[in-house]
Amino acid sequence: MSAISVFDIFKIGVGPSSSHTLGPWRAAQRVVEHWRQLGVFDAVAGIEVDLYGSLAKTGRGHMTDMAVMLGLSNEDPVTCDTRTIPHRIEAIRHSRSLLLGGHRQVPFDPAVDLRFNSRISLPYHPNALTFTARLADGGVVAETYYSIGGGFICTEGESDQGAAAVALPFPIASARDLLDYGGTNDLTVPEVVWRNELTWRTPEEIHEGLRTTWQAMKECVFRGCHAEGVLPGGLGVVRRAATLSRAMLGAAPYDDADSWLAAIRASRPTFQQTLAWVSCFALAVNEENAGFGRVVTAPTNGAAGVIPAVLLHYLCFCNGDEANGVERFLLTAGEIGSIIKKTATISAAMGGCQAEIGVSSAMAAAGLAQCLGGSAAQVTMAAEIALEHHLGLTCDPVAGLVQIPCIERNTMGAVKAITAATLALASEPRDAKIGLDQVIETMWQTAQDMSVKYKETAEGGLALQIAVNVPEC
Repeated sequence: MSAISVFDIFKIGVGPSSSHTLGPWRAAQRVVEHWRQLGVFDAVAGIEVDLYGSLAKTGRGHMTDMAVMLGLSNEDPVTCDTRTIPHRIEAIRHSRSLLLGGHRQVPFDPAVDLRFNSRISLPYHPNALTFTARLADGGVVAETYYSIGGGFICTEGESDQGAAAVALPFPIASARDLLDYGGTNDLTVPEVVWRNELTWRTPEEIHEGLRTTWQAMKECVFRGCHAEGVLPGGLGVVRRAATLSRAMLGAAPYDDADSWLAAIRASRPTFQQTLAWVSCFALAVNEENAGFGRVVTAPTNGAAGVIPAVLLHYLCFCNGDEANGVERFLLTAGEIGSIIKKTATISAAMGGCQAEIGVSSAMAAAGLAQCLGGSAAQVTMAAEIALEHHLGLTCDPVAGLVQIPCIERNTMGAVKAITAATLALASEPRDAKIGLDQVIETMWQTAQDMSVKYKETAEGGLALQIAVNVPEC
């Protein structure tokens, strides 16, 4: 059984897509390390990169080419200065070379050596890319990777589990497993997850990792609520979060993210304003994501705004306890995402947007229900309700950009998560006719039945409604 840590589900990275940006970026880093292990790194005289399937069809809009170049150059998505990315890419294009692994200047002309094979899809997964190293002696070394959603990557036949294979005290493959372990051992959902996390990390490392994850989410919302202008890519999408935040908060003073949130709490918003704030939080994250900013996959970049928005709803409008509530929320949400990844998919290229916004909404609903005092059964019921009402949601990005309808869909996913948690807390789970495992199975069946044109290819749905020429990114 795959052993997936909460920290595999929540990854810090750069937008706009976990499968089309973060995954290829990590694959590029990994292939460089692979060449080192093979002993051919110093003999690499040239590089070719082939993108296939969905990566090729929407790769320009998702900035896949830029991610590959940055990964080959040893830039890291967690630590790189996102402000310098356009300059770095322009330098590679101008010089027609890159600093392989951060150490060796190697010829690389993106216009020639990076190919978008949009008519070819490899059978293992729609998101595929092959790196070919041309060696000084005339030899060739090639490696193919698959970006399978949420920033996870693998080679064909390789396990797609995130963390190292381990024997967990509570191996969970389904929601029923989660409920059974909790009931048998008198543990809440986050307590079950915590004990599994101890297999990989010390308590101090878990606390620090969750703090870091939450801080990255919070700072992303704050940046997005204070950034204005037009998003890159050619669609002319105007940022809205900053205008919305300013209109609601007025002249209230603040200096940083924490004092900003304190000002929001003190404003005593009406129901309508609360709804607007939740939407504002979600917009902020995904506007940052669309602008090549740093976000946390939750479980993907395209759905990164849902969980921060719902968590901030809990902290700002439900008298939430940040010191302890954030950890309970993230542990619970992360496990729901892990279960869905194991038994279905979190890749829009495999399942449409139900596998991204739908999953993030289910995760957020579960986290909120847990923090508001729900039982384990109510927690999984909240996830079931949220996922159920995203079934069949297509992924149809206009021009292949994670902007229309992706940004607004995060607001819808957040509001649905809050509604799902509210309904679950007011319900008796034993009366439910459909369980979370059944809905996950149905989501996977729906994904298999869905036409490929609705799976992140920009060949169907809303993607056909706007004619736009996307410039080379």
